[in-house]
Amino acid sequence: MPTSRLLDEPGMGRALQRMADEVIQRCGGGDPPLLVGIQRRGVYLADRLAALLGPRIGPVRLGKLDITLYRDDLQQIGPRPIVGETSLPPDINGQTCVIVDDVLYTGRTIRAALDEFADFGRPRRIMLAVLVDRGGRELPIQPEVVGMTVETGPHDRVDVAVRELDGFDAVDLVRGEG
Repeated sequence: MPTSRLLDEPGMGRALQRMADEVIQRCGGGDPPLLVGIQRRGVYLADRLAALLGPRIGPVRLGKLDITLYRDDLQQIGPRPIVGETSLPPDINGQTCVIVDDVLYTGRTIRAALDEFADFGRPRRIMLAVLVDRGGRELPIQPEVVGMTVETGPHDRVDVAVRELDGFDAVDLVRGEG
Protein backbone atom coordinates (compact mmCIF):
# COMPACT_ATOMS: atom_id res chain seq x y z
CA MET A 1 0.00 0.00 0.00
CA PRO A 2 1.39 3.41 -0.93
CA THR A 3 2.40 5.56 2.04
CA SER A 4 2.89 9.33 2.11
CA ARG A 5 4.54 11.19 4.96
CA LEU A 6 2.20 14.06 5.87
CA LEU A 7 4.17 15.41 8.84
CA ASP A 8 7.71 14.78 9.97
CA GLU A 9 9.02 15.71 13.42
CA PRO A 10 9.47 19.46 12.72
CA GLY A 11 6.10 19.58 10.94
CA MET A 12 4.39 17.91 13.86
CA GLY A 13 6.00 20.41 16.21
CA ARG A 14 4.69 23.31 14.12
CA ALA A 15 1.20 21.77 14.00
CA LEU A 16 1.16 21.41 17.80
CA GLN A 17 2.34 25.01 18.21
CA ARG A 18 -0.52 26.22 15.98
CA MET A 19 -2.93 24.11 18.01
CA ALA A 20 -1.64 25.63 21.26
CA ASP A 21 -2.08 29.13 19.80
CA GLU A 22 -5.65 28.32 18.84
CA VAL A 23 -6.48 26.85 22.25
CA ILE A 24 -5.31 30.10 23.84
CA GLN A 25 -7.34 32.15 21.39
CA ARG A 26 -10.51 30.07 21.87
CA CYS A 27 -10.23 29.99 25.65
CA GLY A 28 -9.98 33.79 25.76
CA GLY A 29 -8.23 34.21 29.09
CA GLY A 30 -9.45 33.07 32.47
CA ASP A 31 -8.33 29.84 34.02
CA PRO A 32 -6.18 27.50 31.92
CA PRO A 33 -8.24 24.67 30.43
CA LEU A 34 -8.09 21.06 31.52
CA LEU A 35 -6.49 19.03 28.70
CA VAL A 36 -7.81 15.47 28.48
CA GLY A 37 -6.01 13.06 26.17
CA ILE A 38 -7.73 10.01 24.74
CA GLN A 39 -5.66 6.87 25.32
CA ARG A 40 -3.06 6.26 23.89
CA ARG A 41 -1.54 8.85 21.59
CA GLY A 42 -3.96 11.62 22.58
CA VAL A 43 -2.48 11.50 26.09
CA TYR A 44 1.01 12.27 24.78
CA LEU A 45 -0.29 15.01 22.50
CA ALA A 46 -2.13 16.57 25.46
CA ASP A 47 1.12 16.49 27.45
CA ARG A 48 2.92 18.31 24.65
CA LEU A 49 0.16 20.91 24.31
CA ALA A 50 0.32 21.49 28.07
CA ALA A 51 4.08 22.07 27.80
CA LEU A 52 3.47 24.65 25.04
CA LEU A 53 0.61 26.35 26.90
CA GLY A 54 2.11 26.42 30.40
CA PRO A 55 4.69 29.19 29.86
CA ARG A 56 2.03 31.40 28.28
CA ILE A 57 -1.08 30.85 30.42
CA GLY A 58 0.14 29.13 33.58
CA PRO A 59 0.10 25.50 34.72
CA VAL A 60 -2.31 23.35 32.74
CA ARG A 61 -4.07 20.42 34.39
CA LEU A 62 -4.08 17.10 32.56
CA GLY A 63 -6.35 14.10 32.44
CA LYS A 64 -6.75 11.00 30.35
CA LEU A 65 -9.66 8.92 29.11
CA ASP A 66 -9.84 5.32 28.02
CA ILE A 67 -13.06 5.04 26.04
CA THR A 68 -12.97 1.24 25.58
CA LEU A 69 -16.04 0.48 27.73
CA TYR A 70 -17.99 3.35 26.14
CA ARG A 71 -17.54 2.20 22.53
CA ASP A 72 -20.65 1.44 20.49
CA ASP A 73 -18.90 -1.61 19.01
CA LEU A 74 -17.84 -3.16 22.33
CA GLN A 75 -19.63 -6.43 21.47
CA GLN A 76 -17.38 -6.80 18.42
CA ILE A 77 -14.13 -6.35 20.37
CA GLY A 78 -14.50 -9.65 22.22
CA PRO A 79 -15.11 -10.89 25.73
CA ARG A 80 -11.99 -9.38 27.34
CA PRO A 81 -11.29 -5.87 26.04
CA ILE A 82 -8.05 -4.27 27.19
CA VAL A 83 -8.96 -1.26 29.30
CA GLY A 84 -6.44 1.50 30.00
CA GLU A 85 -6.44 4.17 32.65
CA THR A 86 -8.96 6.96 32.96
CA SER A 87 -7.82 9.75 35.24
CA LEU A 88 -9.61 13.07 35.65
CA PRO A 89 -9.37 15.69 38.38
CA PRO A 90 -12.33 15.50 40.78
CA ASP A 91 -13.46 19.04 40.05
CA ILE A 92 -14.33 19.24 36.34
CA ASN A 93 -17.69 20.92 36.97
CA GLY A 94 -17.74 24.41 35.50
CA GLN A 95 -14.31 24.00 33.86
CA THR A 96 -13.26 24.47 30.25
CA CYS A 97 -12.01 21.10 29.06
CA VAL A 98 -10.21 20.25 25.83
CA ILE A 99 -10.41 16.66 24.60
CA VAL A 100 -7.22 15.85 22.66
CA ASP A 101 -6.91 13.01 20.16
CA ASP A 102 -4.55 12.09 17.35
CA VAL A 103 -6.94 11.40 14.44
CA LEU A 104 -10.61 12.28 13.96
CA TYR A 105 -12.47 10.11 11.48
CA THR A 106 -16.04 8.89 12.03
CA GLY A 107 -16.58 10.73 15.32
CA ARG A 108 -17.44 7.58 17.26
CA THR A 109 -14.38 7.76 19.52
CA ILE A 110 -15.28 11.33 20.47
CA ARG A 111 -18.90 10.36 21.12
CA ALA A 112 -17.63 7.67 23.48
CA ALA A 113 -15.34 10.21 25.16
CA LEU A 114 -18.25 12.61 25.68
CA ASP A 115 -20.33 9.80 27.19
CA GLU A 116 -17.52 8.91 29.59
CA PHE A 117 -16.89 12.56 30.43
CA ALA A 118 -20.55 12.94 31.48
CA ASP A 119 -19.99 10.28 34.16
CA PHE A 120 -17.40 12.52 35.84
CA GLY A 121 -19.24 15.84 35.95
CA ARG A 122 -20.51 18.75 33.93
CA PRO A 123 -17.82 21.00 32.46
CA ARG A 124 -18.78 24.53 31.44
CA ARG A 125 -17.41 23.90 27.96
CA ILE A 126 -15.83 20.99 26.11
CA MET A 127 -13.65 21.67 23.08
CA LEU A 128 -12.12 19.12 20.72
CA ALA A 129 -8.51 19.35 19.50
CA VAL A 130 -7.16 16.81 17.02
CA LEU A 131 -3.80 16.55 15.33
CA VAL A 132 -5.35 15.21 12.09
CA ASP A 133 -8.90 15.59 10.79
CA ARG A 134 -9.37 13.06 8.01
CA GLY A 135 -13.06 13.67 7.30
CA GLY A 136 -15.50 10.78 6.89
CA ARG A 137 -17.85 11.62 9.77
CA GLU A 138 -20.67 9.27 10.70
CA LEU A 139 -21.74 11.48 13.61
CA PRO A 140 -22.15 15.28 13.85
CA ILE A 141 -18.82 15.88 15.60
CA GLN A 142 -16.62 18.82 14.62
CA PRO A 143 -13.20 19.75 16.06
CA GLU A 144 -12.51 23.33 17.13
CA VAL A 145 -8.72 22.97 16.98
CA VAL A 146 -7.04 21.04 14.15
CA GLY A 147 -3.35 20.51 13.44
CA MET A 148 -3.96 19.47 9.83
CA THR A 149 -6.78 18.32 7.56
CA VAL A 150 -6.36 15.60 4.95
CA GLU A 151 -8.90 14.09 2.57
CA THR A 152 -9.02 10.33 2.81
CA GLY A 153 -11.12 7.48 1.50
CA PRO A 154 -12.81 4.75 3.52
CA HIS A 155 -9.97 2.28 2.80
CA ASP A 156 -7.19 4.71 3.74
CA ARG A 157 -5.49 4.91 7.12
CA VAL A 158 -3.75 7.76 8.93
CA ASP A 159 -0.96 6.57 11.23
CA VAL A 160 0.38 8.87 13.93
CA ALA A 161 3.68 8.04 15.59
CA VAL A 162 4.80 9.80 18.78
CA ARG A 163 8.33 9.54 20.12
CA GLU A 164 7.09 8.53 23.60
CA LEU A 165 5.62 5.29 22.20
CA ASP A 166 7.18 4.84 18.80
CA GLY A 167 10.60 6.48 19.12
CA PHE A 168 9.87 9.15 16.48
CA ASP A 169 7.23 11.71 15.48
CA ALA A 170 5.39 11.37 12.17
CA VAL A 171 2.01 11.33 10.49
CA ASP A 172 1.63 9.02 7.51
CA LEU A 173 -1.23 8.48 5.08
CA VAL A 174 -1.54 4.87 3.95
CA ARG A 175 -3.70 4.54 0.85
CA GLY A 176 -5.81 1.41 0.84
CA GLU A 177 -7.18 -0.64 -2.00
CA GLY A 178 -10.67 0.16 -3.14
